[in-house]
Amino acid sequence: MHALLPNELLEVWERGAGLSATERALLLLGAAYTELTPRQIAELSVGQRDRQLLALREQTFGPRLDSVATCPSCALYLEFRLDAADICSAPRKEADGPLEATHAEYSVQFRLPNSIDLASLDPAADLETNRQHLLQHCVIAARRANTEITKAEVPAEVSNAIAQRMAAADPQADVQLALVCPHCQNTWQTAFDIVSYFWSEIHAWATRLLREVHSLASAYGWREAEVLALSPWRRQAYLELIEA
Repeated sequence: MHALLPNELLEVWERGAGLSATERALLLLGAAYTELTPRQIAELSVGQRDRQLLALREQTFGPRLDSVATCPSCALYLEFRLDAADICSAPRKEADGPLEATHAEYSVQFRLPNSIDLASLDPAADLETNRQHLLQHCVIAARRANTEITKAEVPAEVSNAIAQRMAAADPQADVQLALVCPHCQNTWQTAFDIVSYFWSEIHAWATRLLREVHSLASAYGWREAEVLALSPWRRQAYLELIEA
């Protein structure tokens, strides 16, 4: 993986407009992860993918993540800071191969969900429908006692056991932040989605950078590539001269 240069990041931002979150994640990693093919990146488990995105985000904007949340009890607006290392779980060997879940007389072999599976979900469907669709996508083989059964015959309680095994094997796929409200002392958990967080930062960065390009191009007649070749410090110095 290599850190994206400003012109590469701008190109990814432009190409990602209108894409889904899954497509944006693959676009970002495809630009930075040249040692893997697009198919190999898409086949990374969701946790493996998000771990790489977190590393790319750290290379791009640094390890500090400034976040906000609203207390569900008293509606207080909270601002807090995370470090990338705080929400990065260590990769687990079991995530690389088929897994197995057993419940009562059922035994199911499955794999972890990846971006291809997420892209197959229906945005218009309800959460439980998509959950069942995702689980069935990942089932490799299922047996009841000594008899092979179809994916559709796997009962709900076994599906729940599969989901629990998936979460344990790939914790980076579902990062939950434990928060405490300083006003009412309410405690709750909220999900942290690196894809949406990183993309919102890229959008804000790109919008700000294009304004800087416009200002410097208007003042000095420079092309976009010439402005982007300047370090952030030098761009800021020139902008301050324009405003002086």
